[in-house]
Amino acid sequence: MMRSVVILVVGFVLFAGFGPLLAPYDPTAIDIPNRLSPPSAQFLLGTDALGRDILSRLLHGARWSLGLAFLISVISLIIGTAIGLLAALGGKTADWLAMRTTDTFLAFPELVAALVIAGLMGASTWSLIFALSVTGWMRYARVARGIGLSVQSRGYVVQARLAGLPGWSVARWHYLPSLIPALTVVWTGMFARAILGISALGFLGFGIQPPNPEWGAMLLDARVHMRSTPLQMVWPGLAVVYCVLAINLTGDALRDALAKDGTHE
Repeated sequence: MMRSVVILVVGFVLFAGFGPLLAPYDPTAIDIPNRLSPPSAQFLLGTDALGRDILSRLLHGARWSLGLAFLISVISLIIGTAIGLLAALGGKTADWLAMRTTDTFLAFPELVAALVIAGLMGASTWSLIFALSVTGWMRYARVARGIGLSVQSRGYVVQARLAGLPGWSVARWHYLPSLIPALTVVWTGMFARAILGISALGFLGFGIQPPNPEWGAMLLDARVHMRSTPLQMVWPGLAVVYCVLAINLTGDALRDALAKDGTHE
């Protein structure tokens, strides 16, 4: 299991970081005479309706889909951790306000809420980042609050408070080390959800705008020709499935490893 996860993660990193360097063609170059070409020695995965090489667009699209997903998941992690720690350390009023805000956001499906926000702000990269970041922090907040409340009563935390250490120092040196393992596992799942969110919004026309290659936008472009050239939709769909699978398997392996370490303590 662990070996398979390592292989998937290595392939995922290579795909995201070095894929564009291997692209045989310019991903935005239009070649009308070769439009909708099937896979061949010249175009390994075929071409789209404008004659653009699908393989090149997939490799360049990895930086958009995976890079933005990484950024969005990190922003959500920071927001959620800050709100969770505020709820755990800020007293009853801060806890009530933070958790009611979290419950309010959780009441709406994340993708629907992100779609509404992106629609109100207009289709752009920044609105995509904002929409998915604003709707993706709640799970981090719940985990951070739960662990923060459990750590609060431990002896070394009580001693640090009695010694007069400021709240930010206690949070940095005593709370964050306890949060990192659990939040890392949550982050892997949210990273995968961010990839799906970016692809979904791209497919609906609210993501990365043409001519930039992005997997969801590639699915949108291929939808018109789904009956005549179905492979156009297969390739970006497989890219999304592969990356989400790799990240989720990594998260499962981390969870199992942390659970095993916990049983030996």
